[in-house]
Amino acid sequence: MELKLEVTGREVIKPSSPAPHHDRLQLSLFDLSCPAIYVATTFFFKSITGSESLEFISRRLKTSLSETLSRFPPLAGRLEGISVYCNDEGVIFTEARTVLLLSDFLRNLNRPVHSLAEFLPEVEQGESAGTWPLLRVMVSFFGSGSGVAVTVGISHQICDAASLLNFVRAWADTAKGTATSVPLRGKCVTKRLVFESSKIAELKLKAASESVPVPTRVEAIMSLIWRCAAKASRSNSLSPKSTLMTQAMDLRLRIPTNVLPENAMGNLQSAFFLKREAESELEIGEIVAEFRKIKEGVNEMIKENLQGCNNNDTTITTTTLGQNLLTAMGSFMSEYLRPGIDLYTMSSWCRKPFYEVDFGWGNPVWIGPASHNIYDNIVFVVLMDSKDGEDVEAWVGIPKQDMATFLCDEELLSYAIINPPVLM
Repeated sequence: MELKLEVTGREVIKPSSPAPHHDRLQLSLFDLSCPAIYVATTFFFKSITGSESLEFISRRLKTSLSETLSRFPPLAGRLEGISVYCNDEGVIFTEARTVLLLSDFLRNLNRPVHSLAEFLPEVEQGESAGTWPLLRVMVSFFGSGSGVAVTVGISHQICDAASLLNFVRAWADTAKGTATSVPLRGKCVTKRLVFESSKIAELKLKAASESVPVPTRVEAIMSLIWRCAAKASRSNSLSPKSTLMTQAMDLRLRIPTNVLPENAMGNLQSAFFLKREAESELEIGEIVAEFRKIKEGVNEMIKENLQGCNNNDTTITTTTLGQNLLTAMGSFMSEYLRPGIDLYTMSSWCRKPFYEVDFGWGNPVWIGPASHNIYDNIVFVVLMDSKDGEDVEAWVGIPKQDMATFLCDEELLSYAIINPPVLM
């Protein structure tokens, strides 16, 4: 049986309490460099049947969303030029239903990306992640009370993955009453790969070197995917291009909490990049070694710029840190804007507790990045933990002409499974 979601309602939800001063928040250069797309994820929860009707659950989600927006004023605002106007304009809440059971959907993910796209509401005329709404929510009820999907999408120009998770957890806590106070390279397609823990261990052994005897799973998987995707691109090009891989780094994990709180909202990330010329071989061990060297260099730069912050020293050189981060971004942009470059944007959501989100129905049975036609021209790789935290799911979006070659790469297939069912 097909999904066949039927939209039953669409409305604007505004904050329960107005923003105090209707502030304007200036966007950073990093914010402005982000594409006007929605960072979106769908959470699947099972067995919501009980004493509460679907209508009651819907009202509770809307009310709690309104209350949560009061603590996140920018999300209910509008992007105007280079700032966010916190004007309480609200967010879009869409509700949908299907007769399909959640278990049947998860067992038959024959076309997972196209199915997941249906869980993110259509962007209607006059709406955009670059203006308004900055937050979109879609709640989809499966048949016979078998489950619900909650999709949350926030404009990438004001939010990264960690910010998305902070907001969703705050909303979920409010709902259950526990709250506390990129480049165009033609049409791309997205595929889901799963790396089982045993295969990750094998890949890490292959990726090991004298300088990096124990690679992380992210280093190993990202290097393999970049290598195989670049090979696919070169095989389909009359004139092979240089290839550039950029990896996002969450600053919250690298800056003390007295300077940058762990739950701070925004695009609070930096990035580093690796480049290989068109004729270069992309050996996994060499990529991992350089990956680690550059990443540690960024970490060391941040550490040096923040000496004394653990003692609440007021002479923290945050201005110098900002300048150094901007310099790194400038170096990346100077490479990216050169002609003949294939860019692969990598992001790891691993070790982020997405599976701890609980609206009162228990933890999600599955989570997938919500896909939509806004990603059709974006080349990207997103890694996420499986529910058990041991396996890794990779969502890979590359040009359509490269994907067929990529999925036939024997080296890739020796470590990854293409789109296995979520439930057996």
